Amino acid sequence: MKQFNTMKKYFAVGVTALMLVVSCSDDFLEVAPTGSLADAQVGTKAGIEGLLIGTYSALNGVFGSRFEGPNHWVTGSVVGGEANKGTDAGDYSAINPVQRYEVDPTSGDLFNLWRGRYEGVARANGVLRALANATDVSGADAARIEGEAKMLRGHFYFDLKKHFNSIPVFDETVAATDVVLVPNTTDVWGQIEADFQSAYDNLPVNNGPGRVSKMAAAAYMGKAKLYQGKWSEAKQWFDIVIGSGQYMLLDDYMQIFNAENDNHAESVMDVESANNTGSTQNANYFDDLNYPYNTGPDGPGNCCGFFQPSFELGNSFRTSGGLPLLDGSYNDPANEIATDYNVESSDSFTEDAGELDPRIDFSLGRRGIPYLDWIEHPGKAWIRSQPYAGPYSPKKFIYYRSQEGSFTDASSWTRGYALMNYNIIRYADVLLMQAEAEVELGNLEAARALVNQVRARAANSAYWVMEYDGSAPAANYVISEYTAAWTDANTARAAVRMERKLELSGEGHRFFDLVRWGIAASALNDYLAYESQYLVTKFGGASFTTGKNEYYPIPQSQIDIQGSDVLSQNPGY
Repeated sequence: MKQFNTMKKYFAVGVTALMLVVSCSDDFLEVAPTGSLADAQVGTKAGIEGLLIGTYSALNGVFGSRFEGPNHWVTGSVVGGEANKGTDAGDYSAINPVQRYEVDPTSGDLFNLWRGRYEGVARANGVLRALANATDVSGADAARIEGEAKMLRGHFYFDLKKHFNSIPVFDETVAATDVVLVPNTTDVWGQIEADFQSAYDNLPVNNGPGRVSKMAAAAYMGKAKLYQGKWSEAKQWFDIVIGSGQYMLLDDYMQIFNAENDNHAESVMDVESANNTGSTQNANYFDDLNYPYNTGPDGPGNCCGFFQPSFELGNSFRTSGGLPLLDGSYNDPANEIATDYNVESSDSFTEDAGELDPRIDFSLGRRGIPYLDWIEHPGKAWIRSQPYAGPYSPKKFIYYRSQEGSFTDASSWTRGYALMNYNIIRYADVLLMQAEAEVELGNLEAARALVNQVRARAANSAYWVMEYDGSAPAANYVISEYTAAWTDANTARAAVRMERKLELSGEGHRFFDLVRWGIAASALNDYLAYESQYLVTKFGGASFTTGKNEYYPIPQSQIDIQGSDVLSQNPGY
């Protein structure tokens, strides 16, 4: 079976239009392309398993683009308003128009995201074609391999759908050597659901670390139904996952983001990282910029100051009586989090004394608070440009000082190639998606119970961030469960949505949540107005356009190759 680059296979019309078909009896001229595999090599179980591993590797990205990484720190979190690009205006300036909702179809980063996901689709299709001609694969193994390949293909298509909306769809029946022009369409859910259903039918409940499983397929099917507003069907799938007993919330929130605790009980579907492979791309290469700036030996990575949490996100962790401020008043001057914005690290600073959800200090680095096992965050000294990106540092996907050189790959230009798995779906996400479905079905008290499960974990003071001497919590953490009955759907809906923001911040979900809820324009324009008070040079004049910015543009290079009669551009671009 010949392995070709996805873009060449399915989108290289400009080249194939010039191809000539020539009959020739000189067999010595028929040379397989470099890097291709003969059918005999992949017709065995070992060969097919190798192709499957290659499909898994596409989860982490294929072409080395940071947009291509599975955590969507730019396209999901930065564009979702929970983080700023960070650093300064001149560093990786291609992100600047993206965060201002001004990206155009010529963006090379979006092209890499597009082609990377289609490379994953092509690899999954290659597995399925090889499986159809297998010589030594048992029925049980064939079912499992089919389930894994279709689960991965469903994921790649889901990712493309939520970014671009209108996409080409093709399956393994399109031969690898065929040149086929596939128009893009918004009608993609049928393929995605069919892939997840096949995965659920064929996969075992336990499939080993790093591999997709029956319950992961159920969770992803529920998520697909949720995105379509099929609340009852989504609930049925989430009920299966929750009732399976396969997952649980970890007692310690921070252990979700600790490489030493990978493959934990909260991980439903993840992307595996590896060490000592000779390639930093097997680590979290897509996060190599996302460390506090200029930390020296006392901080991680020593580069580069990207992915700084926003002022707005920090304020969102304000509580009153232990509950979040659902009316948005956390951005009112009286409720804003005290920060060291424009305060030199050598100058005195008084930390915020008000009530805070403890997850603030699991989720973002701020002055005076212990930064994992490094040092207390020194504030401005670890920020490249506060006037451009604000006072906070990322924290969730940062490695520990004790892990440097063992859970990091320090062989490259930065020490910041960490080895923490990224969870595409984790159990708290499932609980909150189920809570959302329950609200829309009118089961408000069931939704409250699910949200309270997540809040109860955060309220466990045994695992709060403490001062380094262990004498006291690092801040005034006050968090409680919702004790009053939920009787109003709008209030319940707001509570569930806020809980997703607090629990899953910085994990790449926020923008896509806002879009599917239909509130992206209002939420993000409010965010821009608020953030531009501090970062006026960065956000002044920026705006989110309804009917356009909900989705990213189809890469212009693909339209140019195939023609606008095959691929149509998304509205507004």
